[in-house]
Amino acid sequence: MDPKVLEKYDRTTHVIGRTATAITLVLLVGAPFVIGSILGAMPNLSAAAKGFLSVGIIWTVSSVVEFLVYTPMLGAGGGYLAFITGNLINMKIPCAMNAREIAGTHTGTPENEIISTLSIAASSLTTITVLAVGVLLLVPLQPILQSEALQPAFANVVPALFGAMAYQYFRRNIKLACVPLAIMTLLFTFVPSLISQTSIMILPGGAIAIGLAWLAWRRKGANA
Repeated sequence: MDPKVLEKYDRTTHVIGRTATAITLVLLVGAPFVIGSILGAMPNLSAAAKGFLSVGIIWTVSSVVEFLVYTPMLGAGGGYLAFITGNLINMKIPCAMNAREIAGTHTGTPENEIISTLSIAASSLTTITVLAVGVLLLVPLQPILQSEALQPAFANVVPALFGAMAYQYFRRNIKLACVPLAIMTLLFTFVPSLISQTSIMILPGGAIAIGLAWLAWRRKGANA
């Protein structure tokens, strides 16, 4: 790819991404105040501040971790789209990783930047379409969606998604994958409260995998 074209693409991406992010933040933060002023029921700022302080510290750390982990994977364009539209863990990351595998691109390359952006854009448009159709069909389909027969399926959508996606990476080195997987499984089993801190727990899980890979590399080098 022509470096000048890539430079122009990156510059334009950041301009559009920062502008869209700023507009999104204004809309998200301003919506309660606009609705409150129209309905004459402004939010209690002191109560909102207390509520934010009770969970804000945890989510601030989680947000920073997600930014540091996911941005190198997604690139600039994909990162802006993913963080604006949300639902990274359940939708955007799996979509981008699968698209990268299909296209055969590598993290940090211009090709991966384009593939990531296109895949997340397609995922976002698909999500919006599905949500719009779902809202229209919510009342007619409510008896079916609330049936007991379908509840186990809804409860296991995310584990099934990540299990299928993870296996294509685990199979490359089963021995290396088993140790951090077993440790995290035991940890989540005996400390269930950590399940809600998945974003933060990526760091120790990744550190274990990296440490084991480094030891295996050192051992292989010593035996060579």
